[in-house]
Amino acid sequence: MLTIPLETIGWIIVKARELDVKDVDTAGAEAEEDDAMGVLEDRGNDPSAEELTNWIQDLNLDQQAELVAVFWIGREGAGADELADYVAEAQARRAGPTARYLLGSPLLADHLEAGLETLGINVNDLESRL
Repeated sequence: MLTIPLETIGWIIVKARELDVKDVDTAGAEAEEDDAMGVLEDRGNDPSAEELTNWIQDLNLDQQAELVAVFWIGREGAGADELADYVAEAQARRAGPTARYLLGSPLLADHLEAGLETLGINVNDLESRL
């Protein structure tokens, strides 16, 4: 089973959803730091992205591999019995920062949720505890 705390995965899902709903940056280079509407736009200095990156980087390498495995299971519709194989593959294929890989993947939150559901974890209960 997973060694990464389920609450951590739940938190990552919540933060990934925050990033998913961001709109296109309309202010560009002339954006003001105190622009209240800026939190709704996808800007390069987004504190949510930085916070999410830090959370993923703070996981040990085994936990990062588990997170990638859950993501892959959800994305590919694999079975729960393939978790160990996916973790081993994630460990073997690690070529760079896990956070950069995951944050660059479309539908990160959706795939993590689907992966957890496949593993028999009720995501609604998990997210309500956060």
